[in-house]
Amino acid sequence: MWLIVSTLALSPGVEAADRPALLKDAFKDYFAVGAAVNRSMVTGGAAFRRSAEQNEMDVALLKEQFNQISPENDLKWQLVHPREGADGFDFGPADSFVNFGLSNRMQIVGHTLVWHSQTPNWVFAGTNPPPASATNTTPSPAVGAAATNGPGLARFGRGFGGYTGPRASREELLQRMRDHIHTVVGRYKGKIKTWDVVNEALADGTGTNVLRNSLWLQIVGPDFIAKAFEYAHEADPDAILRYNDYGLENPEKRKKLIALIKMLQARKAPVHAIGSQAHINVSTSFEIMDQALTEIATLGLPIHITELDVNSAQSGQRNTGADIANNAATAQGNLVADADKKLADAYGGIFRAFVKHRNAVKMVTFWGVNDAVSWRAQGKPLLFDGNNQPKPAFDAVIAEAKLSTSK
Repeated sequence: MWLIVSTLALSPGVEAADRPALLKDAFKDYFAVGAAVNRSMVTGGAAFRRSAEQNEMDVALLKEQFNQISPENDLKWQLVHPREGADGFDFGPADSFVNFGLSNRMQIVGHTLVWHSQTPNWVFAGTNPPPASATNTTPSPAVGAAATNGPGLARFGRGFGGYTGPRASREELLQRMRDHIHTVVGRYKGKIKTWDVVNEALADGTGTNVLRNSLWLQIVGPDFIAKAFEYAHEADPDAILRYNDYGLENPEKRKKLIALIKMLQARKAPVHAIGSQAHINVSTSFEIMDQALTEIATLGLPIHITELDVNSAQSGQRNTGADIANNAATAQGNLVADADKKLADAYGGIFRAFVKHRNAVKMVTFWGVNDAVSWRAQGKPLLFDGNNQPKPAFDAVIAEAKLSTSK
């Protein structure tokens, strides 16, 4: 096994040049390199699709290669605050995640505080009838295994986000948001140092609407985003607060991001970093990523790549901006021809862009440790296969680090 070789290579008497490369070391002068983790990885034992032994090897790879972690699900509202009120929190899994990161000296990201999906219905419920013309247009998909926080489709969750009943007032919803953020961020103050405060609030498509028509927007209004950042800053003034979204490689979506962030900056909202998810495909080139990073960097904020994976499935190659809730289907079907080479070429170009923009890019997080635990598992989107062996894409990424240091 490659992991065993790596462990032996770190023993005294073995030349450094013979040691297998580590992502966290290769890019230590540029940015942190992290991965999303599922619940079983921080609590141990068997997991969805993974035996206890396989999970143990996944954790070993995580500790070896990465120096930062994000939770797949356990800090989303649905999981951490499923029931109304101060006694409605369930911090057990989130505490395990945070303690795992602290004990392994990893940077810890909190994901996510305010999102249209994976938010329980009670958050939006009240006594005000919804306007006939206003419905939640962003229902969550029906997903089988999300509540157990397994891999694969657990990226977005089970059946929350389509609430259509009587609504809370603006004041009620803002109070619930503030209470939630203050409790969650306050609990981990000084431990979780980076938060995804608002997730995926931008509208898709080429229309003129900047914001997604979510219940947050309909009930509170467009200032719900600024309010969320203000509440998070109140709870932990030292935390780095991110706005996080997908599809920013698409020029139209990127224009909306820039408009939103400039609006928040004009309001002096405490937005400290831009999170670009980067759920992309093998057709994503250096030029595409370079242009995206160049334009995002004009905002003057650090850029964090928050959920990186590169889909190799044939059905995903025409998709550059679909909602994450619809995106799992793009990993179905056969792989593209010569998938390993195309994946390696794509990752090489993408990391070449990251290194070029190292003054702006401060964190790169893969959405999963290996293909087996990826929500896009059939698209084989990561650097390590299901046996935790490095793929040609891993070598291509390491080569970019070596190339940059030789210049």
